[in-house]
Amino acid sequence: QVQLVESGGGSVQVGESLRLSCAISGYTYNSFCMTWFREVPGETREGVATIDSGGSTTYEDSVKSRFTITYDNAKNTLFLQMNSLKPDDTAMYYCAADPGDDMYCYSGADRDEYKYWGQGTQVTVSS
Repeated sequence: QVQLVESGGGSVQVGESLRLSCAISGYTYNSFCMTWFREVPGETREGVATIDSGGSTTYEDSVKSRFTITYDNAKNTLFLQMNSLKPDDTAMYYCAADPGDDMYCYSGADRDEYKYWGQGTQVTVSS
């Protein structure tokens, strides 16, 4: 059974940083496509950063140069380093994973492409 558990969210001021973690267990596929999504109530859940098993990364335009997605194979943990946070970054953040065999793995992929999801962690940025 695949489980994804996010942590690291919180409330910060504009310009500060946070690092989100997604601990993954039970994942036995040889490949992956992993994405951090975020969702604001009433809006569509959007992908902000993606990494594949080859190490390629893609980012949504508004987070480029501020966010960095990484995956630690030894710890089976996905990270999202978020710097220079803005009020518009306020959202519930979710990690998602899929073997990626039948999808185009990039940050704009639809949420329905992903088999496995975490429960979310809230990020609030105040001005």
